[in-house]
Amino acid sequence: MGAVGFAPLCVFVGLPGSGKTTAGKRLSRALQLPFLDTDQVIEEQYGKSCGEVFAELGESAFREIEEDVVAECLAHHEGILALGGGAVLSSRTRTLLAEVPVIFLDISAAEGIRRTADTSTRPVLAAKDPAEHYRQLRRIRRPYYQEVADLTIRPEHRKPLDVIDGICAFLGRARLTADVDDD
Repeated sequence: MGAVGFAPLCVFVGLPGSGKTTAGKRLSRALQLPFLDTDQVIEEQYGKSCGEVFAELGESAFREIEEDVVAECLAHHEGILALGGGAVLSSRTRTLLAEVPVIFLDISAAEGIRRTADTSTRPVLAAKDPAEHYRQLRRIRRPYYQEVADLTIRPEHRKPLDVIDGICAFLGRARLTADVDDD
């Protein structure tokens, strides 16, 4: 797809707290492929957390930065890629995602609220009523995740190895190691 012919093996999308980074790292270990998280790329470029960049520049500017970073990663990263939760809001990003296998980690609102209870690192979730705000994000974003997804996984109440094996089967790849748990 990109100028030099690289493309990720797969891309993870989902709401904040859905486990995109965790699952991506586990899959990269299982398949012995590199892992990249677009939020980490933004953090490295700006020398601060995505939350700080978001808070300082505002959502619109942050989304433009995110869109460019996602396009660059889709063009040049071979391996496993995880996108920030709001990346699918960009029509350009959704168009680019049509070129690669996309895995949507679909967690319930209750589980997402539980996992993101500390909003200090997630300004997009900072609100008077964080639980209601999370439910609203889910209502808005879920149709976009479903639009781009080639595989939807409900990871709640599933063992990590079962999730990884399901993804490997979908990708037609054999898991090279059983060591997929976090370090």
